[in-house]
Amino acid sequence: MALLPNKSILTILLWTWPAKHTFPLNQCPPLVDSSGCFFTVNRSMYLKANAVVVHHRDINSKDQLPQTPRPLNQFWIWFNMEPPEHLQKLTIMDNIINLTMSYRSDSDIFTPYGWLESIDRAENYTVPSKSKLVAWIVSNWKLKQKRVQYYNELKNHLQVDVYGKHNLPLPRKDHFLILRKYKFYLAFENYVHDDYITEKLWNNAFQAGTVPVVLGPSRKNYERYIPPDSFIHVDDFSSAQELASYLLSLDKNDQRYRQYFKWRSHFTPVKTRKTWITEYCRVCKALKEAPPYRTISSIAEWFK
Repeated sequence: MALLPNKSILTILLWTWPAKHTFPLNQCPPLVDSSGCFFTVNRSMYLKANAVVVHHRDINSKDQLPQTPRPLNQFWIWFNMEPPEHLQKLTIMDNIINLTMSYRSDSDIFTPYGWLESIDRAENYTVPSKSKLVAWIVSNWKLKQKRVQYYNELKNHLQVDVYGKHNLPLPRKDHFLILRKYKFYLAFENYVHDDYITEKLWNNAFQAGTVPVVLGPSRKNYERYIPPDSFIHVDDFSSAQELASYLLSLDKNDQRYRQYFKWRSHFTPVKTRKTWITEYCRVCKALKEAPPYRTISSIAEWFK
């Protein structure tokens, strides 16, 4: 059982477990400074909490928020990792939120889906053996989505193996073993927004050791987080046919293909989901460095 915090410790209350996922509290990874903080889900500590973290997808009405008047200078933190299209009832957060926490880099607490860490000493990266060309995992299939429309054009010019619901099976235990056999992975985001770069890149492509072909925010936005020679952007081509021709040319030129792995001698990819631990642990440092207390009038206006 965790010890109760003393008065010099900052208490951070998770109002709900995110999407009902539980995880060990007060066991933050070394890369995140959590000294001087105590995390809890015990709502009886509400009046003693320095901050309350509200995961938006778990709140459907104001009745599900704390009903007791908040203590003086208690921070309410809005946490969300979904694009605007997946959110409802943002107005219930009007004039009650003090800090934002999301995948957006302009959040008060930036919680990306992944990032790169420098390697102290350059290492030789071994490219996994490849026997297949292009893979894509998709379950949320909507014809109006840009990614589906692009795929429907691309498949006319090269073979794409599609996994997921109503497509090829991808057993969880074989996830990486299967994907690593492909030279390219379609890291196509379901919605296009700045900084919305999800596990499709960090997990399905980088962790599996394949080259991501991305559809999402601009190339410039991607290059804020990953090297320019680590991915292929659909916007670099005038058409899906032109992209297909480029991928087929790389398939025939092993030396050029391997250039997309040069960056791995100096960086290693890190992903955070789906443990949620790192995201919440970031609250500690942010709380200790919090800006002057203020209330955000409209989360919807900021996040649109």
